[in-house]
Amino acid sequence: MRDEEEIREQYEFLTEQLESPEMRHEGVKEMFTYYKRALGWVLEEEYM
Repeated sequence: MRDEEEIREQYEFLTEQLESPEMRHEGVKEMFTYYKRALGWVLEEEYM
C-alpha cells in the first residue's frame, strides 16, 4: 500500500490538473473529479 505522502502528492497533482485551463472537456473533468473524490475518501479513512 502507498504511504500517506505519496497519496497526498497524487491528490494535489490531480487537484492542480482539474483546475488547469486545459481541462475543458466535461467527460475528462468528471472522471478526474470522481478520482479526486475517491482519493480524498482514502485519506480520510486511512489517515484521519
